[in-house]
Amino acid sequence: MTSSTSELEALIASTFRDYREGSIVNGTILDIKPQVVLVDIGYKSEGAIPVSEFEDEEIEIGDEIEVLLEKLENEEGMVVLSKEKAAHKQNWDKIVKVFHDGGLVKGKVKSAVKGGLMVNVGVEAFLPGSQIDIIPPKDLNVYVGNVYEFKIVKINDDRKNIVLSRREVIEQERAEQRQQFLLTVNPNDRVEGVVKNITDFGVFVDLGGMDGLLHITDMSWRRINHPSEIVAIGQVLNVQILDVNREKERVSLGLKQMLQNPWENIEGRYPVSTKVKGKITKLVPYGAFVEVEEGVEGLIHVSELSWTKRITRPSDVLAIDQVIEAVVLSINKEEQKISLGVRQLEPNPWDEIEVRYPVGSSITGKIRNLTAYGAFVELEDGIDGMIHVSDLSWTRKINHPSEVLKKGEDLEAVVIDIDKVNQRISLGIKQLESDPWSLIDSRFSVGDLVKGQVAKIASFGAFVQLEDDIDGLVHISQLSEDHVTRVKDVLKVGDEVEARVIKVDKVERRIGLSIKAANYDEAELKKETAAFDALRPSADMVGLEEAFKFATEDWRPGQDAGNSES
Repeated sequence: MTSSTSELEALIASTFRDYREGSIVNGTILDIKPQVVLVDIGYKSEGAIPVSEFEDEEIEIGDEIEVLLEKLENEEGMVVLSKEKAAHKQNWDKIVKVFHDGGLVKGKVKSAVKGGLMVNVGVEAFLPGSQIDIIPPKDLNVYVGNVYEFKIVKINDDRKNIVLSRREVIEQERAEQRQQFLLTVNPNDRVEGVVKNITDFGVFVDLGGMDGLLHITDMSWRRINHPSEIVAIGQVLNVQILDVNREKERVSLGLKQMLQNPWENIEGRYPVSTKVKGKITKLVPYGAFVEVEEGVEGLIHVSELSWTKRITRPSDVLAIDQVIEAVVLSINKEEQKISLGVRQLEPNPWDEIEVRYPVGSSITGKIRNLTAYGAFVELEDGIDGMIHVSDLSWTRKINHPSEVLKKGEDLEAVVIDIDKVNQRISLGIKQLESDPWSLIDSRFSVGDLVKGQVAKIASFGAFVQLEDDIDGLVHISQLSEDHVTRVKDVLKVGDEVEARVIKVDKVERRIGLSIKAANYDEAELKKETAAFDALRPSADMVGLEEAFKFATEDWRPGQDAGNSES
């Protein structure tokens, strides 16, 4: 083939070139004007492209470029071309291929819009806010202008829409980093991480693709109420690996393990009985926790706050952050517990209690409280003595101390007994006087005619108050010559009566009286005494202690007899 023939074929080929609208063709820049750039694509007329499409490029006449043939001829007879649309079509085709291949595409964030970011990846694409990062960002504008790699998650060819995800790229990178981390790390290794999230129970630390849990109990040797007291989001931490679970991909971290354990040699620093100073960190119903040094706390039990005061709640006498002094009572290194006491700073007032209040001595005190079984008398600040109801009177059966005592009044009493172990002092009022029953047989003899007032009435008889609060019992059989069915038919509380003493029993502390024998002669009196002695003590003639329990009416001098029970 001759050269002229080949030139002819080339000319024919160029003349009959397939100019299809929508195709990308090569063109040559003919001229560069202020508004347009003229481009020759070998067609019968050239095309004009706006200068704005060449904004980011330096061009010269004669440069070859690829353009999109939009229209072969417009109203002016010119070819309609676009350089941008040619690039867009080429980029779109590349994006579609990357999408189908599952690859990544690089792009620059152009702007923040509602719900996400607009990204230029050769063509415009949308990055939803939820796909920007693992943790959705609060401010989208910080991403504008930055270049990232993205995964294409959705393409709409008809609408030319592209949806991207940066989060999937990060998650994939983190998964690879996590696997690498789990393969190389071991317990006791020390690593660096960034605080990612803070919860009530601990902190999640980003170790570079791997999240580790730093539990609140492993953050400090001292007591903390919340992790935020020690760390903040974004803070860089040096931590120690405590445990690695490769199957579950979990890593446990420790911060306090980076420091020396303050409980080492604790006995040497705080021997038992030594004084310590500390700050109260927590108050609970059973005591107060005191920090004696960073990471070391002791407990003052509520019972160790005072020798004498009745403290029911530590918060009544102590406050959070208060600095106090205490004494070391015991140490349990294994359980990391120190028992402290405050009362040990002062001598125990019970140690020499018998010196200040000897048994048998008289004391004066104020009645602090009354109970069903006795009265509490304050001897000194925090030390009470107790008068049992049975020690109020030698002769009277007192059912409740309020019958003879009042709260707040001062009284005199005798120290009966001291129990140092249980910290109890027993007092008595009746012991201030001699027992009238000890000389009873010298004051009352069988046959004596006595007078008194009816103090109590029972089903089996009536109690008559004689001298010095001593009661005598008139049995129902000794009320009258006539048969008596009910005592109250014959007597009532407060009545003045005259009777004969027919029995004096010093041991049983009882005096038997007879109203019907008031006018008997000696022979008749002996006969009645014998009959009285024949009564069974357990039923018909009981001791005063028991008899008063069954009394239905009660009266004492100064009481209106009309108000007694009937």
